[in-house]
Amino acid sequence: MTLALFVLRLLPVRFAVAGARAATHLPGRAAPPREAEGTFAAVRCAARLWPGRAACLEESLAAHFAAALTGRRVRWVIGARFIPQGAHAWIEAGTAIIGQAETDRVWPYVPALQVERSN
Repeated sequence: MTLALFVLRLLPVRFAVAGARAATHLPGRAAPPREAEGTFAAVRCAARLWPGRAACLEESLAAHFAAALTGRRVRWVIGARFIPQGAHAWIEAGTAIIGQAETDRVWPYVPALQVERSN
């Protein structure tokens, strides 16, 4: 969580994207949705201890880093919607969207950036 907050708060966003892409080169296998949900839950729990803001962008990047550092791969996605206007970041494991209950989603968000291993 701290790494994601540091990168997003102190550096231009291109460094966060570069770091996320670099993390995809670590050895590992694709995370099943259940493992990705556990990783995201751990990140969200840690985020509650942070005294400042930790929203979807910070949490999703931290989950992407945490998964990579534990030998798992998830897709980090940043998207937007037009009506109503908004932006959102999340992780995906396979086709599962992680970090938001199905009933809480206001979709469709259109992915603008996806970071995942390309092999």
